Amino acid sequence: MSQAMWVVVPAHEEEARLAQTLRALAAQRDRDFTLLVVDNASADRTAAIAREFAAGAPFPVEVIEEPEKGVGSAVDTGFRYAIGRGAALLARTDADCLPRPGWTRAARAALAERPGLVCGRIVARRDEHGPLGRAGFGLLVALAALFGRLRPGHARRKGFRAPYRMHAGNNMAITAELYLAVGGMPRRPSPTDRLFLNAVRRHTDRIAHCREMVVENSTRRLRAYGMAGTARWYLDQGSGTHGTDPR
Repeated sequence: MSQAMWVVVPAHEEEARLAQTLRALAAQRDRDFTLLVVDNASADRTAAIAREFAAGAPFPVEVIEEPEKGVGSAVDTGFRYAIGRGAALLARTDADCLPRPGWTRAARAALAERPGLVCGRIVARRDEHGPLGRAGFGLLVALAALFGRLRPGHARRKGFRAPYRMHAGNNMAITAELYLAVGGMPRRPSPTDRLFLNAVRRHTDRIAHCREMVVENSTRRLRAYGMAGTARWYLDQGSGTHGTDPR
């Protein structure tokens, strides 16, 4: 008998994109999971779209609300809700992302092989930018990954038990046991990924990268911030004169 998996999707005012994400989850080859959409203080039809999807979904769907705006709060509330209802495995993607059909199967297999934290691969969505924009996104992700590896504060001599490897919060899976052991996702607005990854790195070396876990990532930050502004954000320098929300 497989361990219970929940997929958590935090969503803040995503009425324009959420339906695509839900269809991508319905197209998973492994649909033995419960989907939890966490409506994060939305003023639009985000929650209604999730509930409409639930009526015909090929797996159980729950929709809850987290009034404290911020992706960290939404994810933490969702993960703890799932764990409280029996989830042993947790996977997360975001409401503007498109997990490819083998995503949940790859996540489950990776956690079965080595329980801990599993990070997947992100690529640019094909419906937001042309080839040049997608290539630019790929370059920024590569630069951010390199920056993370070279950053002195991420060195293993700082007390980390695993080497730094870029972790995208919108493409991750973790055991419920480890999630609770590290204290959960920081309850704050984005960015939260590095903080969470480093908390896991201080606790364990059981961190794996799974190339078969692929999520198509929204590139709207690139459109909102431009290349330089997006690079600044990816390099952990904040959003500058832009707001933290690229919508």
